[in-house]
Amino acid sequence: MTPYEVFEAGNVALQCGITLTNARLAYATHGTLNAARDNVIVYPTRYGGNHADNDFLIGPGMALDPGKYFIVVPNMLGNGVSSSPSNTPIPLAGPDFPAITQYDNVMLQERLLREVFGVETVRLACGWSMGGQQAFHWAALFPDRVAAMACFCGQAITAPHTYVFLEGVKHALITDPEWKQGRYSEQPWRGLTAKGRVWAGWVLSQEWFRQEIWRDMGFQTVEDYLKNTWDAMYYGLDANDMLSLIATWQACDISANPLYNGDRAAALGAITARSIVMPCRTDFYFPPEDNAAEVAGMHNAELRVIDSIWGHYAGGGRNPADTAFIDTALRELLA
Repeated sequence: MTPYEVFEAGNVALQCGITLTNARLAYATHGTLNAARDNVIVYPTRYGGNHADNDFLIGPGMALDPGKYFIVVPNMLGNGVSSSPSNTPIPLAGPDFPAITQYDNVMLQERLLREVFGVETVRLACGWSMGGQQAFHWAALFPDRVAAMACFCGQAITAPHTYVFLEGVKHALITDPEWKQGRYSEQPWRGLTAKGRVWAGWVLSQEWFRQEIWRDMGFQTVEDYLKNTWDAMYYGLDANDMLSLIATWQACDISANPLYNGDRAAALGAITARSIVMPCRTDFYFPPEDNAAEVAGMHNAELRVIDSIWGHYAGGGRNPADTAFIDTALRELLA
């Protein structure tokens, strides 16, 4: 893992009614904050990822150029780097870790920018998947402080079908007898392997498998690809951390907070940031139709569909053409 810093946030009152004591927000930065403190990009992490996994969109000559911008990459609570079930002491350890919402994440990130860097305005909030959920929250919770927003393969509100898909992933993990209601003495490897196999069928499209793209990656058969890519995908990650992130994903609702009190139309309508929402045509998690409904309720937003067979991975740096598509959109937002 690449280096990171930690914002010691103290005791944080969460939406679930529990106080997260000695909360820690891990983050990485790229570039230099300018004197006006107005060159800030917030680029949060995705499910199962950490700050290093966002590097594919950051670099000289790219839209997220550290030579021009101060890019802050905060790790979500629950991801194993920031405060999480795996690194929080009793009585909030493991399965007793409190439920986290994206509102909790973004409010803590706002404190990081304000208290550590003296930053009040954000040039761009962007992210892939759960990172996109957080970008949406940034734009809705601080509409007068976020100039632009980009969400690639993500949503403002977790759709019912996505909720159900995540139930399948979750139960593949917790039905391992070694899970022991989250009080395992060693990681439930069978459950983590089953979770990977379930995920493999959702993250890429039927067309990706029909074209046997796995052959281009050096695998001989589909089973060869599953065995060598997916069976150990989540080894090295903590099961309770993964379940915490799933719960955060399932609960995602841009309006479920004291500012909007469940009024989704008001939350979407409050976003003034110039926004480009980029679903992938073949994404099973976040299909274009769901994003189209969200964009219809926004005043300064564009739906720009990634025409790719890479499914959800179109947003994650796996295919150069898809990454270039996203980079072009970010460049426009920053122009």
